[in-house]
Amino acid sequence: MNTRQRKKHILTLLAADNWQKHLHELVELRQKAISPLFSALHNISPLIRWHAITAFGVVVKAMSEQTPEKARVIMRRFIWNLNDESGGIGWGSPEAMAEVVVQSPLMAKEYHNHVLAYIHEDHCRPDCYLEHAPLRRGAVWGVGRLAQVRPELAQQAEADLLCLLTDCDTTIRALAAWSCGLLKIKAAQSTLQTMLADQSVIELYLDRQLTYPTLAFLAQEALDHITNSPM
Repeated sequence: MNTRQRKKHILTLLAADNWQKHLHELVELRQKAISPLFSALHNISPLIRWHAITAFGVVVKAMSEQTPEKARVIMRRFIWNLNDESGGIGWGSPEAMAEVVVQSPLMAKEYHNHVLAYIHEDHCRPDCYLEHAPLRRGAVWGVGRLAQVRPELAQQAEADLLCLLTDCDTTIRALAAWSCGLLKIKAAQSTLQTMLADQSVIELYLDRQLTYPTLAFLAQEALDHITNSPM
């Protein structure tokens, strides 16, 4: 199978209804799957893009266990894609980085601070903050994804998430609300209360499925998580 055929094959797998059953094939391909997965991050289909993000997690995790330096090269490529000097946009890179950090203990140890840095705005020094709202959405989703599996690492983003609850972008506010609920951030309660009447619908990739909750639903869910947490 040549490179073009492999790319087409992987896109077909990512688009399939039973795509999750084929993830082991991508793991077996290891490095050969990486270029097609990067291409898939730019696909016009949201499902293919998100499936590629999931695939990055399982493939790079496997690489980190056997060839950790090759896994680091991929993580550095995500970082470069999000650098202004790269000349690109870096679509999907914050989400894919986060998924790898969620899946791989080694990559979590070495790169979780990068995932958090993309939503941290520091006016006193140069940083990694993503000013472009569509990219920042992916970064906030990444912090929420980290909160699902490695909350002890995501907890460091509490102050940034509280700030993002009042962002001008509706999707970012919604994802911040989701993340605050997962981390049971009590300081978010008053702002979450103000969101309960907002019926704006967002796209949320959750448990490997695309969902379309309202901001009000996510705010209420977050409040439930927070109020039901132990004192």
